[in-house]
Amino acid sequence: MNEASILQSIKNIIGNEYIGDDCAYLRDLGIVVSQDSLVEDVHFKRVWCTPYQLGYKSAIVNISDIIVSGAMPKYLTVSLSLPDNIPETFIDEFYNGIKSANKNIKIIGGDITGSTDKIFVSITAIGVTNNRNISSRKYAKEGYVIVTKGNFGSSAAGLQELINNNSNRELIKYHLEPELEYDFTEYISKIVKEPYAMMDTSDGLGDALFKIAEASEVKIVADYNKIPHLNNINYNFVLFGGEDYKPVAAIPEKYANNKLFTVIGNVVKYDGIRLDISGNVYREYNELKVYNHFGDAN
Repeated sequence: MNEASILQSIKNIIGNEYIGDDCAYLRDLGIVVSQDSLVEDVHFKRVWCTPYQLGYKSAIVNISDIIVSGAMPKYLTVSLSLPDNIPETFIDEFYNGIKSANKNIKIIGGDITGSTDKIFVSITAIGVTNNRNISSRKYAKEGYVIVTKGNFGSSAAGLQELINNNSNRELIKYHLEPELEYDFTEYISKIVKEPYAMMDTSDGLGDALFKIAEASEVKIVADYNKIPHLNNINYNFVLFGGEDYKPVAAIPEKYANNKLFTVIGNVVKYDGIRLDISGNVYREYNELKVYNHFGDAN
């Protein structure tokens, strides 16, 4: 069982137009909506993060989906399930972490319940379009370039530090307190007039590139040497390490001459290969070494 097959089954049953991107674009209301959940010992461990950091990251993972849709994040609802061994100070620290993620976003409600022994967090994020051009992963076209901003693989390296009980604070902060690239996503949504594709790298850069190529029925050719990353970051972390929450977009080449962007590749005609990263080719999604939410990495 994996996330892709589950999503396909859901889409086959409900058959609506909103399944496919990380945000549902409700054009008639002028908003985008996204929801993400974090489960203790699946997405985080209590011993690795403070309640403040958990609140911060819980908000960030949802806000990221909103901004890479091209929208402006506006509201959050927060549902929280807590076991009875949680100290009273948890709530104050957790919600202060959420508020610190983006001071312009309002928390407008949610739900609080008990749980048996794990913490469960589920957040719904709402963004407003405000005449911005909203993205879809199916909008990449031949001749477009692939642009991005931010370092890749740092969060995965930070997670490895935690697993190994190491203490590289810089890398650990990349994992527990990721920073979003608001200027990049806002610029693209306001400047690019044509349809374009944009995603975040919550499940890794390779995942995002492949999903854009597949949804758009094109091939993406990327140059590994152009992908920004810190020194000494593992190759697989750069391509397949998740939770960097950095944006990657396919846009017309005429917009790419900007200091905000790093151009890392091109969109070309599909030839049986979906993704080519410096000669390493991927025809099927299961060939990627991405994280499987329902088991080990592929």
